[in-house]
Amino acid sequence: MAYSLPPPPPSPPSLPLHNHFTRRSLLLLSTTTTTTTTLSLPSTLPPTPTVTDRVFMDFSLCPNNFLPDRANSLSPICSDSTLLGRVVLGLFGNLVPLTVSNFKSVCLGSNATSSSYKNTLVHKVFPGQYLLAGRQGRPDKGEVRPPHDLPRNTETVDAKAFALTHSRPGVVSLSLSENDDDDDVKLDPEYRNVEFLITTGPGPCPQLDNKNIVFGTVLEGLDVITAIASIPTYQPSERIRQFNDLAEFFGDGRAQNARNIWNRPLTTVYISDCGELKVTKPSLTPSLP
Repeated sequence: MAYSLPPPPPSPPSLPLHNHFTRRSLLLLSTTTTTTTTLSLPSTLPPTPTVTDRVFMDFSLCPNNFLPDRANSLSPICSDSTLLGRVVLGLFGNLVPLTVSNFKSVCLGSNATSSSYKNTLVHKVFPGQYLLAGRQGRPDKGEVRPPHDLPRNTETVDAKAFALTHSRPGVVSLSLSENDDDDDVKLDPEYRNVEFLITTGPGPCPQLDNKNIVFGTVLEGLDVITAIASIPTYQPSERIRQFNDLAEFFGDGRAQNARNIWNRPLTTVYISDCGELKVTKPSLTPSLP
């Protein structure tokens, strides 16, 4: 008996694609998808720093790395100093008003009561990274004594105050993690941190991010900062570092005292004058990237 195969099933009718996906529908579909994706992304825009205040700092050099015997803190650190140049700082009062206000207070502080940055040292320089100034202590040694009525800075415990980064040369920040103040000074109930740092470049300093409060930038005089960064500093030998680490391991308090002179400029550089700049018609843009 012969068997015949069943006829194949009829093929489905072809879909008129041109009727369902026209150029207009494809464009609408693409626009809808893009809009939906854009709206679903969270907003991560960084805060916009705006220069609300300007201060200046004049930096000078002494011919040696030793402080002379000064009868009081009102006299200059050395009598035959050389002016290195003026640096103009723009401060971000819209983001960290307390930090900016305290910094301005010390810039404008009375030299008669030793509550000013005037006649105080740039005590550390880390080549290719940053410089430190405003160490708190004895004014006759070129250190700062903050004003007695300086408000407590609550921004040091506010996460929003640490939003800006040390992304380029000339960034000014309140030194918290790199703070050089002695422990006995920090234990004082009336302690107010006034030490600050300025990045010197040439690159960013990401190791400082989220640890120090960025509150300003260098508007003029970045060449002065670069010149300070080029000053030779004291660098201990590897053997001295090893002995210091061993002494610290055994709890020898002299280890910290020894480290206080590491990275100290071999030529004394200090803030010979400082104050506020009143700008009625600023030529610089008030907002910075």
